[in-house]
Amino acid sequence: MEIGQKVKVIRLRDRVSSTIAQKLGKVGIIEGYKVTDGAGIGVVVKFDDKSSTWFFEDEIKPA
Repeated sequence: MEIGQKVKVIRLRDRVSSTIAQKLGKVGIIEGYKVTDGAGIGVVVKFDDKSSTWFFEDEIKPA
């Protein structure tokens, strides 16, 4: 996964807020990476509505 790549949210690993849950199935663009607390590297995804959040790599796929 590279910065600028389009990705689709395919699953959510943990319980999340309803705002983030609404991103399931949406397409966004990778804008960066996030180091998580020992569980790996997260990917920051920005969506068309200008919101952004991070996901684990197994929660997204190339679009």
